[in-house]
Amino acid sequence: MQATANFLVSLSSTVNRFEEMGNANKRTWLIVLCTVVAVVVAALFVAWSQFWGNAVRAERELYVSSRADYAALTDSLMPSLRHRTAFRLYARRLGLAESFKPGHYVLKRGMSVIEVARMLKLGMQTPVRVAIHNVRIPAQLAARLARQLDADSTAWMEVLTSPEMAREVGFDSVTLFSMFLPNTYEFYWTVRPEEFVRRMRREYDRFWTPERDAKRARSGLSRLEVMTLASIVAEETRQTDEMPRIAGVYMNRLRRGMPLQADPTVKYALQDFGLRRILHKHLKYQSPYNTYVNKGLPHAFARGDRCRARFRTARLPLLLCPSDLRRPPQLRPHLPRTPGQCTRLQRRIEPAQYQIKFVYLPLLC
Repeated sequence: MQATANFLVSLSSTVNRFEEMGNANKRTWLIVLCTVVAVVVAALFVAWSQFWGNAVRAERELYVSSRADYAALTDSLMPSLRHRTAFRLYARRLGLAESFKPGHYVLKRGMSVIEVARMLKLGMQTPVRVAIHNVRIPAQLAARLARQLDADSTAWMEVLTSPEMAREVGFDSVTLFSMFLPNTYEFYWTVRPEEFVRRMRREYDRFWTPERDAKRARSGLSRLEVMTLASIVAEETRQTDEMPRIAGVYMNRLRRGMPLQADPTVKYALQDFGLRRILHKHLKYQSPYNTYVNKGLPHAFARGDRCRARFRTARLPLLLCPSDLRRPPQLRPHLPRTPGQCTRLQRRIEPAQYQIKFVYLPLLC
């Protein structure tokens, strides 16, 4: 503003002197004055276009890590900018090298150099979508989060296995993993792992509405047990119409004090999730997660795509192993409902007919 005022004052004095001159001098000064004005206008236009004009040709995302320095920022940013000299000048005036904020930014088409520099200085980042699906153990979750957020997998594992962090949110280091409900969430890319876990606790509390808690209470299971049972059911089948029946079988076994004999828990115990066939030797593997050698639900068995913990269970007196519930529909009415019926059925089954090894059959009921 001061520079503009000084320019106007000098222009006014020049005009006054111009009126006192003769015609020849007036013509010369008129040419000089027009040239100066044209140069000044051109300079102002160039400066405006450099600082306020369109500096971003196409929209793109910019990720600035908390571990990156200013040189890394400019290396990532400059290919997307047109007026690079203007950006360097304005960034130096803002002290951007010492004050830029890490984060996920969206460079929108038509943004100016000033808008880009201020966005980086003020940390006006855009949230990212974080998907938590199909994860079975904390290490898988840590790797998945490291690919979607700024913190590395080591930082995530430290928090996911931290007893202090688990106690803060009301769990222990073993059951903390069960708190992470499968869904897609919005987070700032630079969210700290501790803040991420606290947010997931709030999502967990929001999920357990009074209506859902009432259904859970009627089942006689705790929240953690519901999550565990839902995880096993989701691992057993992807067919939604089978899930209530399978859950009902497991509930019946729990009420009678029988082992669940759930194959997914064997995979979890072995930590071999690509295992396509469960052999007899696998069933004897000693682990607190193996429900062939332990009664009741395993402690903190979890699966990240457990379809948000189903509460429906079929009210049928079935005891048959869930793997046999995937038989042809016409055979389902003849499923055994007591251990004796199950034993008699085993003697009639031809293993190849249902693609089940005969060695498994004594363990099904």
